Amino acid sequence: MQKNRICELLGVKYPIIQGAMAWISNGNLAGHVSKAGGLGIIAGGGMPPEILRAEIKKAKSITENPFGVNLMLMMESVAEQIDVCIEEGVKVVTTGAGNPGIYMEKLKAAGIKVIPVVASVALAKRMEKIGADAIIAEGLEAGGHIGEITTMALATQVAREVSVPVIVAGGIASGEQFLAALALGGEAIQVGTIFIVAHECDVHENYKNLVLKAKDRSTVTTGNYTGHPVRVLNNKFSKTILELEEKGAPKEEIEELGKGKLRLAVVDGDVQNGSVMSGQVAGLVKEALSCQEIVDKLMNELKEEKVKLDQRFSTITF
Repeated sequence: MQKNRICELLGVKYPIIQGAMAWISNGNLAGHVSKAGGLGIIAGGGMPPEILRAEIKKAKSITENPFGVNLMLMMESVAEQIDVCIEEGVKVVTTGAGNPGIYMEKLKAAGIKVIPVVASVALAKRMEKIGADAIIAEGLEAGGHIGEITTMALATQVAREVSVPVIVAGGIASGEQFLAALALGGEAIQVGTIFIVAHECDVHENYKNLVLKAKDRSTVTTGNYTGHPVRVLNNKFSKTILELEEKGAPKEEIEELGKGKLRLAVVDGDVQNGSVMSGQVAGLVKEALSCQEIVDKLMNELKEEKVKLDQRFSTITF
């Protein structure tokens, strides 16, 4: 049987990657996802290098399995963060908010697999050209900062244009969606929202409860007006932002209002005045489980849905 390229590339048991969520995806969550057989990702974001080092060490204390770090390349301290990843023996780096080209040689020399997150075919092709080991194709159904193309439209187009493995992200929280991602040309999935409510996730309980209560239309997209769209659960803060955008308020005013709001929700638990980032699949997230239970559930559902799909195919004449 042919082996899954992502599992071989990353040294993981299952082709499930936990998405990097700022203020949420720390060493504790990433460590437990990797321990469960997936690939946990620490959201480096704006972490000072020594805080990042501490989170990496936390993940190491939980598991000997590989885990990764997500780096936002526009951050001033990214070069120092890369040094920390190399010194601590991190196996995988995913990237966003910039081009990893200038760091690629250094990362590759350290044996680190580099996997950029992309929202377009053009960017995917560019990332493969500069040496990316795989591509995360993320559709606009995802939580947090998003692009303009849906997962259904993006994944297949990216998979047809690159030869490296494609990881499909955005709008995935079940076995059905897992199977669909593979059918679209993906060789793995990246999921975030489903891990927000994991027992090992340190996000405030108010945040978790809002995700658990969400329905299919509970998310909205703010920031379209400023050119930086963000998917969040609808609350008092999002309504304020959308009203300002509708009135044509200065972009600087809107951006200033958004500062610190994610931390306000994640850490302080103010889910009305804070930014509660979440994907559109929040309506499918109905219970708090452990990371191991979440990974096992996704794999078991994938197997079950494959059997059901085979049965449905048997009724079709080709």
